Amino acid sequence: MAFQPIVDVNARRIFAYEALVRGLEGESAASILERVTAENRYRFDQSCRVKAIELAVKLNLQQTGAMLSINFMPGAVYSPAACIQLTLKTATRLGFPLDRIIFEITESEEIVDRQHLLGIVDEYRKHGFRMAMDDFGAGYAGLNVLADMRIEIVKLDMGLIRKIQERPAALAIVRSMVDLCRTMKIDIIAEGIETVEEFRAVRGCGVNLMQGFLFAHPSFESLPEVSFPAGV
Repeated sequence: MAFQPIVDVNARRIFAYEALVRGLEGESAASILERVTAENRYRFDQSCRVKAIELAVKLNLQQTGAMLSINFMPGAVYSPAACIQLTLKTATRLGFPLDRIIFEITESEEIVDRQHLLGIVDEYRKHGFRMAMDDFGAGYAGLNVLADMRIEIVKLDMGLIRKIQERPAALAIVRSMVDLCRTMKIDIIAEGIETVEEFRAVRGCGVNLMQGFLFAHPSFESLPEVSFPAGV
């Protein structure tokens, strides 16, 4: 795993560290994910969860006050209650608080059974986990899914954020999403912030939780230092 921070620019603190899959020698996520098949998806998903928690504890992530964000594949969960057991046992064994874990639903995976996904979200929330929709706006889930799911966080896809200061329509969409999420009491995170101009434009829309190379690159099996733009 590599870790990349999600920062609260208003409070100048790290809100969470996202665990990002890597190979044993630091190989890219794409090179690993392309080897995931229907036969090994469940085992892969479970192994990623365990490794993320184990590394977070080893790196004393809980001492930073930040949360741990873990991606998961809804298609790898055959039974919400059964498939969460290893995560619960690992967190309990290592003393990592359940309410400090965020599960990010990877929106790139097609939602074939919406009721199954809703069941996953409800089961995970029972245990105190926070739920997030990752890459919102780029994948299969849309506003209709958001309307039915009880989630706490929406992560705006980096494609929407790229050069947003030069794209009036993108700015309007982000402002509308901020208003919508505020009404629904959902936190909103802007992914892929790479330039000061993008940072200023997104912050001007009312977003204070951000993630991207401007603040820190993912760091292999370590927690990276965070750099805040001048004027924050």
